[in-house]
Amino acid sequence: MSFLFLFYIEVGFVSLKKTALWLGLLAIVVKFSGFLRESIIAKEFGASHYTDGYLLAFSFITLVIAMISGGFNNVFLPMYVKNRKDEPEQTEHNANAIMNLTVLLFLVISFVGWLLAPYFVPLIYGKMTLETAKIAISVTRFFFLFMSAIALNGILDSYLQGRRIFVPSQISKLSATLMGAIFALLFSDQWGINSLAYGFIFGTVLGILVQLFFLWRKDWRWTPALKVEKEFQRAFLVLLIPSLLNSVVGQINMFVNKSFAASTIPGAVTYLNNASLITSIPHTIYGTTIAVIIFTLLSEQVDEQKKFQNTFFMGMQVSLLTLAPIAAGLLLVGQEAISFIFERGKFTAHDTYNTYLALLYYLPTIVTQGLQYIVSKSMYARGKTKVVFRISVTTIALNALLNWLFVGPFGYPGLALTGSFVSIYYLVVSTVFVYKDFEKKEATRLIGLIGRVLIVTAFMVIPLYLLKEFTPISSLYSLWQLVIIVPLGVLFYVAGLFFFYKEGFNQLLNLLKRKARAQGR
Repeated sequence: MSFLFLFYIEVGFVSLKKTALWLGLLAIVVKFSGFLRESIIAKEFGASHYTDGYLLAFSFITLVIAMISGGFNNVFLPMYVKNRKDEPEQTEHNANAIMNLTVLLFLVISFVGWLLAPYFVPLIYGKMTLETAKIAISVTRFFFLFMSAIALNGILDSYLQGRRIFVPSQISKLSATLMGAIFALLFSDQWGINSLAYGFIFGTVLGILVQLFFLWRKDWRWTPALKVEKEFQRAFLVLLIPSLLNSVVGQINMFVNKSFAASTIPGAVTYLNNASLITSIPHTIYGTTIAVIIFTLLSEQVDEQKKFQNTFFMGMQVSLLTLAPIAAGLLLVGQEAISFIFERGKFTAHDTYNTYLALLYYLPTIVTQGLQYIVSKSMYARGKTKVVFRISVTTIALNALLNWLFVGPFGYPGLALTGSFVSIYYLVVSTVFVYKDFEKKEATRLIGLIGRVLIVTAFMVIPLYLLKEFTPISSLYSLWQLVIIVPLGVLFYVAGLFFFYKEGFNQLLNLLKRKARAQGR
């Protein structure tokens, strides 16, 4: 999606902000459909070796999706769009050949993965229980049979973006997520945890058909080409290798985390997954709405140092002002939120508490990942992609080391703590690189911002904590606690901004007005 924003800026597409905001809303719908799926999983299977095994197997799906939607598409899409303007027929031929070759490659990967899954799954995930290993191997083998379909689904997304068609790709993602949930709800008695996998693949195939239909309407035609023009092929491969490497760094860290989690207690992978899902919601919403506007401004002002610095500071300011209170609020009502979302059927109060333990250690990532969005995009805007890659690669070693150090004394929550430490490290190092090109006073300005936001957040948290501790509110049903505490938290936080940080208060108001104007275009 980041390339998409830059592409719009380059071609002068006047409704960039409006389009990006609509795409953001669709992305949020997809994200919340994931919540629905996880809620149904919790109801039908609880937190057990079934859910752990499924989540371990699903990691291979997320790896392929990251490689295609990140590594592959970030290279394929710009080349396809650029060359299609000058040589439409030759470009379509090259694109078809690349798609066909990629699908054929994944057919080979599918067969090898299906054949060797009983060997590499235990090797990657280490000390799984026998029950978890059985589920993980079985579901992994099934998923590998359809890896080429998953790859094709991602490639078609590139074609659609290249033709400025965006809704079908979001429908495709929604289809895969929702079908997994629906199949689990309808067929879990007959197929058990496998119903999730069957539903996901069914939804993926349905998504492919939707994307093909819309492409066909735009006069796209498939050809059985396998030969790529040498110049196009050379340029594609030169860019593809570093892009793929960059796209899998996060997935490698995920595999390491799940490997350690599988060796702790039954349900640990599920607890970490559910906690991570909750903490990812705020910065996902932020990254697909408000941050879209900020990134656009950064890209437009890359050659104007003063404006760039001010916009970067505004991005950090808005990130802290919007995400810090959410993290603090989840500290107070995280357990109630988990209870309301997951605690039903086979997901017990004990599972809720175990998930909350992981959530507590994940809380810093809500803020750090939101800030990292601004920091990384500012580096991308200035062409420092190699610096971003070098920093991200170092997180692999740090992640593995900290997992090894923390899993003993902390158990599975220590893996969440590792995630927070790695996120903080990534943010601090990246920010240092950004501020090397800024005036020295900008660093002081940022430190002052952090101090003010801490004061305002404390103004919100302290009265809410006292309310929970010294009134009967904590004995209410989880939903009613959320209904009372969340609006009060918003009121206290806005009041704190008004009294202690009026600049931030006005900045949020201005950004909301900017967003409203963008939606009205």
